Amino acid sequence: MRSIRGNPTLSGLPDLRKAGTWLQVLLVVNAGALLATLAANREWRWFFTEFRDLAMLIEPVTLASLALLGLASTWSVRLPKWMRITVAVMLVLLVTAAVRSLYAAMQLAAPDAAGFGRTALWTVIAVILLLGWFEISGRARSPALAEARLLALTARIRPHFLFNALNAVLGVIRSDPRRAETALEELSDLFRVLMRENADLVPLSEEIQVARQYINLERLRLGERVRVVWDMAACPPDPLVPPLMLQPLLENAVYHGIEPATQPGEITIRFECKDSRLRVELSNPIAVADSHTHGNQMALNNIRERLMLFFDLEATMTTQVGAGRFCVSIEFPYRPVAER
Repeated sequence: MRSIRGNPTLSGLPDLRKAGTWLQVLLVVNAGALLATLAANREWRWFFTEFRDLAMLIEPVTLASLALLGLASTWSVRLPKWMRITVAVMLVLLVTAAVRSLYAAMQLAAPDAAGFGRTALWTVIAVILLLGWFEISGRARSPALAEARLLALTARIRPHFLFNALNAVLGVIRSDPRRAETALEELSDLFRVLMRENADLVPLSEEIQVARQYINLERLRLGERVRVVWDMAACPPDPLVPPLMLQPLLENAVYHGIEPATQPGEITIRFECKDSRLRVELSNPIAVADSHTHGNQMALNNIRERLMLFFDLEATMTTQVGAGRFCVSIEFPYRPVAER
Protein backbone atom coordinates (compact mmCIF):
# COMPACT_ATOMS: atom_id res chain seq x y z
CA MET A 1 0.00 0.00 0.00
CA ARG A 2 1.58 3.29 -1.08
CA SER A 3 -1.22 5.60 0.06
CA ILE A 4 -4.11 5.59 2.51
CA ARG A 5 -6.26 6.09 -0.57
CA GLY A 6 -5.14 2.57 -1.45
CA ASN A 7 -7.05 1.13 1.48
CA PRO A 8 -9.18 -1.67 0.02
CA THR A 9 -12.80 -0.87 -0.67
CA LEU A 10 -15.55 -2.89 0.94
CA SER A 11 -15.85 -5.96 -1.27
CA GLY A 12 -17.08 -8.61 1.14
CA LEU A 13 -13.71 -10.15 1.96
CA PRO A 14 -10.54 -8.72 3.53
CA ASP A 15 -7.24 -8.81 1.67
CA LEU A 16 -6.00 -12.27 2.64
CA ARG A 17 -2.67 -11.74 0.90
CA LYS A 18 -1.51 -9.51 3.77
CA ALA A 19 0.27 -10.94 6.80
CA GLY A 20 -1.57 -8.46 9.00
CA THR A 21 -4.93 -9.91 7.95
CA TRP A 22 -3.74 -13.43 8.74
CA LEU A 23 -2.66 -12.30 12.18
CA GLN A 24 -6.02 -10.68 12.88
CA VAL A 25 -7.93 -13.80 11.78
CA LEU A 26 -5.74 -16.12 13.87
CA LEU A 27 -6.10 -13.93 16.94
CA VAL A 28 -9.88 -13.68 16.62
CA VAL A 29 -10.36 -17.39 15.86
CA ASN A 30 -8.19 -18.54 18.76
CA ALA A 31 -9.86 -16.07 21.11
CA GLY A 32 -13.24 -17.49 20.04
CA ALA A 33 -11.99 -21.05 20.58
CA LEU A 34 -10.76 -20.10 24.05
CA LEU A 35 -14.13 -18.60 24.96
CA ALA A 36 -16.00 -21.61 23.54
CA THR A 37 -13.85 -23.98 25.58
CA LEU A 38 -14.38 -21.88 28.68
CA ALA A 39 -18.16 -21.93 28.17
CA ALA A 40 -18.31 -25.69 27.65
CA ASN A 41 -15.83 -26.61 30.39
CA ARG A 42 -17.19 -28.23 33.54
CA GLU A 43 -13.95 -29.06 35.34
CA TRP A 44 -10.88 -26.82 35.28
CA ARG A 45 -8.52 -29.79 35.19
CA TRP A 46 -9.77 -30.64 31.69
CA PHE A 47 -9.72 -27.08 30.36
CA PHE A 48 -6.35 -27.13 28.58
CA THR A 49 -6.98 -30.63 27.23
CA GLU A 50 -10.31 -29.55 25.76
CA PHE A 51 -8.78 -26.40 24.30
CA ARG A 52 -5.94 -28.42 22.75
CA ASP A 53 -8.40 -30.85 21.15
CA LEU A 54 -10.43 -27.99 19.73
CA ALA A 55 -7.29 -26.24 18.47
CA MET A 56 -6.26 -29.43 16.66
CA LEU A 57 -9.26 -28.92 14.39
CA ILE A 58 -9.38 -25.13 14.27
CA GLU A 59 -5.73 -24.34 13.53
CA PRO A 60 -5.29 -26.45 10.35
CA VAL A 61 -8.74 -25.40 9.09
CA THR A 62 -7.96 -21.72 9.63
CA LEU A 63 -4.50 -21.81 8.05
CA ALA A 64 -5.59 -23.89 5.05
CA SER A 65 -8.65 -21.70 4.50
CA LEU A 66 -6.56 -18.52 4.63
CA ALA A 67 -4.09 -19.93 2.12
CA LEU A 68 -6.79 -21.08 -0.33
CA LEU A 69 -8.83 -17.88 -0.02
CA GLY A 70 -5.67 -15.82 -0.55
CA LEU A 71 -4.92 -17.76 -3.75
CA ALA A 72 -8.52 -17.43 -4.92
CA SER A 73 -8.69 -13.70 -4.25
CA THR A 74 -7.12 -12.83 -7.63
CA TRP A 75 -10.02 -14.25 -9.64
CA SER A 76 -12.87 -13.96 -7.11
CA VAL A 77 -12.49 -10.16 -7.00
CA ARG A 78 -14.60 -9.97 -10.16
CA LEU A 79 -17.52 -11.76 -8.49
CA PRO A 80 -20.40 -9.93 -6.77
CA LYS A 81 -20.05 -9.40 -3.05
CA TRP A 82 -22.65 -12.00 -2.05
CA MET A 83 -21.04 -14.61 -4.28
CA ARG A 84 -17.59 -13.96 -2.81
CA ILE A 85 -19.00 -14.51 0.68
CA THR A 86 -20.73 -17.71 -0.46
CA VAL A 87 -17.54 -19.02 -2.04
CA ALA A 88 -15.62 -18.25 1.15
CA VAL A 89 -18.13 -20.10 3.34
CA MET A 90 -18.23 -23.14 1.02
CA LEU A 91 -14.44 -23.27 0.79
CA VAL A 92 -14.05 -23.20 4.58
CA LEU A 93 -16.66 -25.95 4.90
CA LEU A 94 -14.77 -28.10 2.39
CA VAL A 95 -11.52 -27.57 4.28
CA THR A 96 -13.26 -28.48 7.56
CA ALA A 97 -14.63 -31.69 6.04
CA ALA A 98 -11.19 -32.56 4.64
CA VAL A 99 -9.50 -32.07 8.02
CA ARG A 100 -12.12 -34.24 9.76
CA SER A 101 -11.64 -36.93 7.13
CA LEU A 102 -7.89 -36.76 7.69
CA TYR A 103 -8.44 -37.18 11.42
CA ALA A 104 -10.57 -40.26 10.74
CA ALA A 105 -7.95 -41.73 8.38
CA MET A 106 -5.23 -41.21 11.01
CA GLN A 107 -7.56 -42.70 13.64
CA LEU A 108 -7.55 -39.52 15.68
CA ALA A 109 -10.61 -38.60 17.71
CA ALA A 110 -12.47 -35.67 16.18
CA PRO A 111 -12.99 -32.85 18.69
CA ASP A 112 -16.71 -32.63 17.84
CA ALA A 113 -18.34 -35.96 18.54
CA ALA A 114 -21.80 -34.75 17.51
CA GLY A 115 -20.91 -35.12 13.85
CA PHE A 116 -20.12 -32.87 10.94
CA GLY A 117 -23.49 -31.09 11.00
CA ARG A 118 -22.81 -29.30 14.25
CA THR A 119 -19.23 -28.53 13.22
CA ALA A 120 -20.46 -27.10 9.91
CA LEU A 121 -22.99 -24.89 11.70
CA TRP A 122 -20.38 -23.38 14.00
CA THR A 123 -18.01 -22.98 11.05
CA VAL A 124 -20.58 -20.98 9.09
CA ILE A 125 -21.36 -18.83 12.13
CA ALA A 126 -17.66 -18.17 12.73
CA VAL A 127 -17.02 -17.22 9.08
CA ILE A 128 -20.00 -14.85 8.96
CA LEU A 129 -19.00 -13.19 12.25
CA LEU A 130 -15.44 -12.76 11.01
CA LEU A 131 -16.58 -11.23 7.73
CA GLY A 132 -18.94 -8.94 9.61
CA TRP A 133 -16.12 -7.80 11.87
CA PHE A 134 -13.89 -7.07 8.86
CA GLU A 135 -16.78 -5.19 7.23
CA ILE A 136 -17.16 -2.94 10.27
CA SER A 137 -13.42 -2.34 10.65
CA GLY A 138 -13.16 -1.73 6.89
CA ARG A 139 -15.78 0.99 7.08
CA ALA A 140 -13.87 2.56 9.98
CA ARG A 141 -10.72 2.57 7.81
CA SER A 142 -12.33 3.74 4.60
CA PRO A 143 -10.14 6.12 2.54
CA ALA A 144 -12.19 9.21 3.34
CA LEU A 145 -12.14 8.61 7.09
CA ALA A 146 -8.49 7.59 7.05
CA GLU A 147 -7.51 10.70 5.12
CA ALA A 148 -9.43 12.92 7.54
CA ARG A 149 -7.75 11.20 10.48
CA LEU A 150 -4.31 11.60 8.90
CA LEU A 151 -4.91 15.32 8.33
CA ALA A 152 -5.92 15.71 11.98
CA LEU A 153 -2.79 13.91 13.16
CA THR A 154 -0.58 16.01 10.89
CA ALA A 155 -2.21 19.18 12.20
CA ARG A 156 -1.10 18.27 15.72
CA ILE A 157 2.55 18.47 14.66
CA ARG A 158 2.39 22.03 13.34
CA PRO A 159 1.91 24.18 16.50
CA HIS A 160 4.85 22.63 18.39
CA PHE A 161 7.14 22.79 15.41
CA LEU A 162 6.17 26.37 14.53
CA PHE A 163 6.66 27.59 18.10
CA ASN A 164 10.18 26.14 18.39
CA ALA A 165 11.24 27.25 14.89
CA LEU A 166 10.06 30.86 15.31
CA ASN A 167 11.78 31.11 18.69
CA ALA A 168 14.99 29.91 17.07
CA VAL A 169 14.77 32.55 14.33
CA LEU A 170 13.98 35.31 16.84
CA GLY A 171 17.08 34.35 18.78
CA VAL A 172 19.45 35.24 15.94
CA ILE A 173 17.54 37.86 13.95
CA ARG A 174 19.60 40.73 15.43
CA SER A 175 22.96 39.06 15.89
CA ASP A 176 23.02 37.26 12.51
CA PRO A 177 20.37 38.64 10.09
CA ARG A 178 21.70 36.62 7.15
CA ARG A 179 21.39 33.36 9.11
CA ALA A 180 17.91 34.37 10.21
CA GLU A 181 16.94 34.96 6.58
CA THR A 182 18.24 31.52 5.62
CA ALA A 183 16.34 30.01 8.54
CA LEU A 184 13.10 31.62 7.40
CA GLU A 185 13.63 30.15 3.93
CA GLU A 186 14.15 26.71 5.51
CA LEU A 187 11.07 27.23 7.64
CA SER A 188 9.07 28.09 4.51
CA ASP A 189 10.21 24.89 2.83
CA LEU A 190 9.30 22.85 5.89
CA PHE A 191 5.85 24.35 6.15
CA ARG A 192 5.27 23.58 2.50
CA VAL A 193 5.77 19.94 3.48
CA LEU A 194 3.55 20.27 6.55
CA MET A 195 0.71 21.88 4.61
CA ARG A 196 0.48 19.33 1.82
CA GLU A 197 -1.96 16.42 2.07
CA ASN A 198 0.66 13.84 3.16
CA ALA A 199 -1.61 10.95 2.19
CA ASP A 200 1.05 9.14 0.13
CA LEU A 201 4.29 7.44 0.99
CA VAL A 202 7.33 9.54 0.11
CA PRO A 203 10.96 8.71 -0.74
CA LEU A 204 13.25 8.49 2.27
CA SER A 205 15.47 11.19 0.75
CA GLU A 206 12.62 13.70 1.17
CA GLU A 207 12.14 12.72 4.80
CA ILE A 208 15.86 13.07 5.47
CA GLN A 209 15.90 16.53 3.85
CA VAL A 210 13.02 17.65 6.10
CA ALA A 211 14.80 16.21 9.13
CA ARG A 212 18.07 17.98 8.29
CA GLN A 213 16.30 21.30 7.83
CA TYR A 214 14.60 20.86 11.19
CA ILE A 215 17.92 20.11 12.90
CA ASN A 216 19.47 23.22 11.29
CA LEU A 217 16.69 25.30 12.83
CA GLU A 218 17.17 23.70 16.24
CA ARG A 219 20.89 24.48 16.09
CA LEU A 220 19.96 28.18 16.05
CA ARG A 221 18.82 27.71 19.66
CA LEU A 222 21.05 24.92 20.90
CA GLY A 223 24.18 25.32 18.77
CA GLU A 224 26.53 22.35 18.59
CA ARG A 225 24.78 20.70 21.53
CA VAL A 226 22.72 18.89 18.89
CA ARG A 227 24.65 16.15 17.13
CA VAL A 228 23.00 13.77 14.67
CA VAL A 229 24.64 10.61 13.32
CA TRP A 230 23.08 8.99 10.25
CA ASP A 231 23.77 5.25 9.76
CA MET A 232 22.71 4.47 6.18
CA ALA A 233 25.07 1.55 5.47
CA ALA A 234 22.36 -1.13 5.52
CA CYS A 235 19.64 1.02 3.95
CA PRO A 236 18.38 0.17 0.44
CA PRO A 237 18.30 2.92 -2.22
CA ASP A 238 15.58 5.45 -1.37
CA PRO A 239 12.71 3.34 0.03
CA LEU A 240 9.20 4.73 0.46
CA VAL A 241 8.31 5.79 4.00
CA PRO A 242 5.35 7.51 5.71
CA PRO A 243 5.56 11.31 5.48
CA LEU A 244 6.56 13.29 8.56
CA MET A 245 7.94 10.24 10.34
CA LEU A 246 11.44 11.44 11.24
CA GLN A 247 10.77 15.08 12.15
CA PRO A 248 8.43 14.37 15.12
CA LEU A 249 10.87 11.74 16.40
CA LEU A 250 13.74 14.22 16.16
CA GLU A 251 11.67 16.92 17.85
CA ASN A 252 10.89 14.47 20.64
CA ALA A 253 14.59 13.55 20.96
CA VAL A 254 15.68 17.20 21.09
CA TYR A 255 12.95 18.22 23.53
CA HIS A 256 13.55 15.40 26.02
CA GLY A 257 17.18 14.42 25.44
CA ILE A 258 19.14 17.48 24.33
CA GLU A 259 17.38 20.62 25.54
CA PRO A 260 17.26 19.78 29.30
CA ALA A 261 20.92 18.64 29.35
CA THR A 262 23.92 20.85 29.93
CA GLN A 263 26.29 18.82 27.76
CA PRO A 264 26.13 18.09 24.00
CA GLY A 265 24.07 15.03 23.11
CA GLU A 266 24.17 12.66 20.17
CA ILE A 267 21.09 11.45 18.31
CA THR A 268 21.65 8.36 16.17
CA ILE A 269 19.37 7.35 13.31
CA ARG A 270 19.85 3.95 11.70
CA PHE A 271 18.13 2.38 8.67
CA GLU A 272 18.20 -1.33 7.85
CA CYS A 273 16.31 -3.56 5.40
CA LYS A 274 15.87 -7.23 6.30
CA ASP A 275 13.38 -9.82 5.01
CA SER A 276 11.56 -7.20 2.90
CA ARG A 277 10.99 -5.02 5.94
CA LEU A 278 12.52 -1.61 6.62
CA ARG A 279 13.67 -0.90 10.15
CA VAL A 280 14.19 2.65 11.40
CA GLU A 281 15.86 3.10 14.77
CA LEU A 282 16.35 6.43 16.52
CA SER A 283 18.02 6.81 19.91
CA ASN A 284 18.80 9.83 22.04
CA PRO A 285 20.34 10.42 25.47
CA ILE A 286 18.12 10.65 28.51
CA ALA A 287 18.60 13.91 30.34
CA VAL A 288 18.66 13.47 34.12
CA ALA A 289 17.20 16.94 34.60
CA ASP A 290 14.41 16.45 32.06
CA SER A 291 11.44 18.48 33.28
CA HIS A 292 9.46 17.93 30.06
CA THR A 293 7.37 15.09 31.41
CA HIS A 294 3.93 16.17 30.25
CA GLY A 295 2.86 15.09 26.79
CA ASN A 296 6.03 13.11 26.15
CA GLN A 297 3.99 10.40 24.43
CA MET A 298 2.20 12.68 21.97
CA ALA A 299 4.73 12.36 19.15
CA LEU A 300 5.04 8.60 19.60
CA ASN A 301 1.28 8.04 19.70
CA ASN A 302 0.87 10.30 16.67
CA ILE A 303 3.37 8.29 14.62
CA ARG A 304 1.91 4.97 15.83
CA GLU A 305 -1.57 5.99 14.64
CA ARG A 306 -0.29 7.17 11.26
CA LEU A 307 1.64 3.91 10.78
CA MET A 308 -1.61 2.05 11.41
CA LEU A 309 -3.37 4.12 8.74
CA PHE A 310 -0.70 3.32 6.15
CA PHE A 311 0.23 -0.28 7.01
CA ASP A 312 -2.40 -1.61 9.44
CA LEU A 313 -0.86 -4.43 11.54
CA GLU A 314 2.08 -4.83 9.17
CA ALA A 315 3.91 -2.00 10.96
CA THR A 316 5.33 -2.16 14.48
CA MET A 317 6.70 0.50 16.78
CA THR A 318 8.55 -0.27 20.02
CA THR A 319 10.42 1.80 22.59
CA GLN A 320 13.02 0.86 25.16
CA VAL A 321 15.28 2.54 27.70
CA GLY A 322 18.78 1.33 28.45
CA ALA A 323 22.33 2.50 29.07
CA GLY A 324 21.15 6.08 29.54
CA ARG A 325 19.44 6.27 26.14
CA PHE A 326 15.89 6.17 24.83
CA CYS A 327 15.40 4.15 21.65
CA VAL A 328 12.46 4.05 19.20
CA SER A 329 12.30 1.24 16.63
CA ILE A 330 9.87 1.25 13.71
CA GLU A 331 9.39 -1.58 11.21
CA PHE A 332 7.15 -1.70 8.15
CA PRO A 333 7.11 -3.37 4.71
CA TYR A 334 9.83 -2.24 2.32
CA ARG A 335 8.51 -0.44 -0.77
CA PRO A 336 11.00 0.74 -3.43
CA VAL A 337 10.54 4.12 -5.09
CA ALA A 338 9.81 2.27 -8.36
CA GLU A 339 6.39 1.28 -6.89
CA ARG A 340 5.41 4.90 -6.32
